[in-house]
Amino acid sequence: MSGAGSSAGARGRWGWRRGRVLAGVTVLVAGLLAFPSAVPDTAGRPGSLLETFLPWLGLVVPVLLGLAVLRRSLTALVALLLPVGAWLGGFGGLLLSEGGPAYDLVVVQHNVSDENTDPAGTARALTEPDPGLVAVEELTAGALPAYAAAFGARYPHHGVVGTVGLWSKYPLTGVRVVDIRPEGIGPEWNRGLRADVRLPGGETVAVYVAHLPSVRIRPATGFASGWRDESARLLGAAIAEERRGRVIALGDLNGTVDDRGLDPVREQMSPPGRGFAFSWPASFPVARIDQVLAREATVTEVWSLPATGSDHLPVAARIRL
Repeated sequence: MSGAGSSAGARGRWGWRRGRVLAGVTVLVAGLLAFPSAVPDTAGRPGSLLETFLPWLGLVVPVLLGLAVLRRSLTALVALLLPVGAWLGGFGGLLLSEGGPAYDLVVVQHNVSDENTDPAGTARALTEPDPGLVAVEELTAGALPAYAAAFGARYPHHGVVGTVGLWSKYPLTGVRVVDIRPEGIGPEWNRGLRADVRLPGGETVAVYVAHLPSVRIRPATGFASGWRDESARLLGAAIAEERRGRVIALGDLNGTVDDRGLDPVREQMSPPGRGFAFSWPASFPVARIDQVLAREATVTEVWSLPATGSDHLPVAARIRL
């Protein structure tokens, strides 16, 4: 009887030797959070897929905590400090509350959807934060007059190239096409725009608006992003050659800033310093693929706006020049 009692007591005590496999899994999760680039982008591009949803890997931590408690493993419990630290190191800054640094400019970025049945209402929603610049993608010829009328005199300056457009309170000059068309796509595909924007005070900044090709996740092919990656290289090269030092890039880049497929753009620009602002899909946002990036300026905060008639949420940002 005493032997059975001793055995039950041993099982009920916390120990260092139990849960070593669980601790190993915990260390692996921490490694993926801290070094996602270690996962190769081989067939199916698992590395890019991991990076796209990387913040959500933190949801594994509560599960591991529950298992560590069930196993009464001190080793697994201590190991949990690693993924917690890795997640906070990578994403903790995005959780900072409002009331941060001053800003000079508010911008809004939105893929308005070519199936949007309320372009006028969408345009009004995009002006709610009183932005100085509004960038839109999937702009159709049929919907263009409705957007132009809704933006109206409040945004008297605008430029449109193909299916991307930029509306501004401030004068625009030098509006032109930015060729980000991957090989194999027809010449009617135009999704890149560049313009000079003269801001109050006289400074002129270069603004890029881009809509990179979509990616697909399929069981047979995995994360298919070839065209997106090629378009990102073209956009990154254009920004690298930009003669103006201060640049703002807005667009549906069909990827998160952690996705290595966007490295050619990301290496030229700085991402937002605060805010997750998940923008896609609008029904249950799990990733921010609509981006506001800057060079020689700071995107101090980014946040999502309420849903419109699109499958994306609009994204607003504050920029300090």
